[in-house]
Amino acid sequence: MHIHILGIAGTFMGSIAIIAKQAGYTVSGMDTNIYPPMSIQLKEQNIDYIDNYKEKNLPNADIFIIGNSLSRGNECVEKILNKRYKYTSGPQWLSEKILKDKWVLSVAGTHGKTTTTSMLAWILEYAGYNPSFLIGGVANNFGISSRLTNSDFFIIEADEYDTAFFDKRSKFIHYKSKTLIINNLEFDHCDIFDSISDIQKQFCHLVRTIPKNGLIIYPQNDLNIEQVIAKGLWSNSKKTIKTNLMPSKNGSKFKIKNNTIDWKFLGEHNMENAIASIQAASHVGITTEISCKALNKFEGVKRRLEIKYQNNLITLYDDFAHHPSSIKKTIAGLRQKVGKENIFVIIELRSNTMKSGFHKNSLVESLELANKTLLLRPKNIDWDIDKLFKKSNSVSLLDSVAEIVDMVSEIKKGHIIVMSNGGFENILEKIKLKI
Repeated sequence: MHIHILGIAGTFMGSIAIIAKQAGYTVSGMDTNIYPPMSIQLKEQNIDYIDNYKEKNLPNADIFIIGNSLSRGNECVEKILNKRYKYTSGPQWLSEKILKDKWVLSVAGTHGKTTTTSMLAWILEYAGYNPSFLIGGVANNFGISSRLTNSDFFIIEADEYDTAFFDKRSKFIHYKSKTLIINNLEFDHCDIFDSISDIQKQFCHLVRTIPKNGLIIYPQNDLNIEQVIAKGLWSNSKKTIKTNLMPSKNGSKFKIKNNTIDWKFLGEHNMENAIASIQAASHVGITTEISCKALNKFEGVKRRLEIKYQNNLITLYDDFAHHPSSIKKTIAGLRQKVGKENIFVIIELRSNTMKSGFHKNSLVESLELANKTLLLRPKNIDWDIDKLFKKSNSVSLLDSVAEIVDMVSEIKKGHIIVMSNGGFENILEKIKLKI
């Protein structure tokens, strides 16, 4: 059977392509602006794709899987509808063809999904469970974002974004999870949600899908999640435990039930992700001791404070953070490690929510621990971003990547974090040529 995937460049849809290929299907796809790491993964899996959405390039296929980045008006979508070709969404296909006989462990929430999903997948792998998984990034322990095995267990990053133009439910509704982590809950995706209550409604639907013998794990003192749980809970639930984070020679360490995790990762957010993944792993029978041993060998995720270049004076990091809470936690974690050394932050406001200005005040606060921030001025926004940073001596707004790179070339010592959830015009390679 030939599956053709529209929107294959996205991490989720590209990962669907990899799973379909491993399940024995013939897979092809199309998208625009396909960049690493997904372009590399598709090539490694020998999955062909077309870098445009021209109607004439739409192949004959048995079924078309349409990603949520496509909408009415796309000429390929219009042809599929006019010709009455068989089509579905990625989450629906995954649910019907792959997940229906699996114990699904899902990780949901506004931040930390990719890292926590990677941790949980690695714990099960270390424990010998050989899990299938779909992660919204490349887990370094696996070198890939998804895989399909003969295991009974499937670990998935459960996104609240909508499923497709013809199915406006959140993707995670389709997965029929038995174990669910909700990391946190804040407002995001202003292009499809009007308020935090809109997002909470989707999470309420998610909670209703968890069976009575399932388990929901969520943090203490998160009011938005507590409000969701208060609207109805039919499953077992467990709040994450509290423990103290301490610095170590490598990065940070903490204890859980007399077991110590000592790793290179920074910040309380990574500790909290680890605790949630350990509790989820316990639901399938993995002891805390085994989970901690696994996490001591956890190698992280690409683009999560990933070191891209380092010499005696400068360290350059690539980071996916694009929401003020994530930005703040990432900078705070690095600050805890480097003390008074200079931290320079370079940011592209790329998501619809950030460009809308909804989080503009918390964005200012999120940058307070940085010594200097270079921010690419967004185009086509209807609010005054210059006024927002007018009184700041530590934030500079620049109109091009070239201007940013020129300013970075003047940095002689410190830590430089590039933050974006996109390709950012290949800025990391341009910076490496200058420093």
